[in-house]
Amino acid sequence: MSTGRSQKRQRKKERRHARREEITRYVRRRRRQRLLILLGSFGALAAIALAVLYVVRSPSEPAATPAASAEAGTVKVPTQEPVACDAELPRAAGSTKQQYPEPEDQKLDPDSTYKLILNTSCGDVEITLDVQRAPKTSNSIVFLARKGFFDGTFFHRIAPQFVIQGGDPTGSGSGGSGYKVTEAPPDDLTYQEGVVAMAKAGAEAAGTSGSQFFIVSGSGGESLTPDYALLGEVTEGMDVVEEIMRTGTADGTPPRAYTYIERALIVEE
Repeated sequence: MSTGRSQKRQRKKERRHARREEITRYVRRRRRQRLLILLGSFGALAAIALAVLYVVRSPSEPAATPAASAEAGTVKVPTQEPVACDAELPRAAGSTKQQYPEPEDQKLDPDSTYKLILNTSCGDVEITLDVQRAPKTSNSIVFLARKGFFDGTFFHRIAPQFVIQGGDPTGSGSGGSGYKVTEAPPDDLTYQEGVVAMAKAGAEAAGTSGSQFFIVSGSGGESLTPDYALLGEVTEGMDVVEEIMRTGTADGTPPRAYTYIERALIVEE
């Protein structure tokens, strides 16, 4: 029985390796094609330069938009492939998410333990929320998870040895919940591997958050200043986080494969 399981794991490992090699070749071909197009068209170069200039000059504008509006809207989640870890697209991929003017009070008990369980394409990640030190941030995430806001979204930013970032229903890095919460992070907070915190635009106040969160996946997080609202810490599934991290690219291009949050659950103990 153990030999059969070992062979099965080996075959699965070989399939993943072959898939990664195929994705790597595909990415390289696309890069060569883009390079040829850029070299052959001055107009394309100018357009790209203008686009880059716009993004560099106004990185905080898209993230600030939801906070400026008191009206709730809807956002459609894009569908991206290939899916990481040889998984299939989850049911919620491509669904429409409701945005909200503010989070509802979830009446969290500070004496209880609340865990955010992320069922991902590569396995489960268990995050224990720090309700005592981050009650407002915890309440917001519990509210969104119970509404199914994260189901079918994917980790849109994979920075090896730094962070994996998700929670954006648009997958662009500029989407959010429709509201903002501000809660100053603890003064002694350090972003060590396994710490989970909330992303924000550079111009926003320390502790500002919407729905985007990041999991510190390497020593690079220790260089961050305590400006990002604390959410909690990974208590199980860091091996899954490392698997997701391996889908990232060093040059900051989109991941080689997309890791979906198939479902986000809240467990109270």
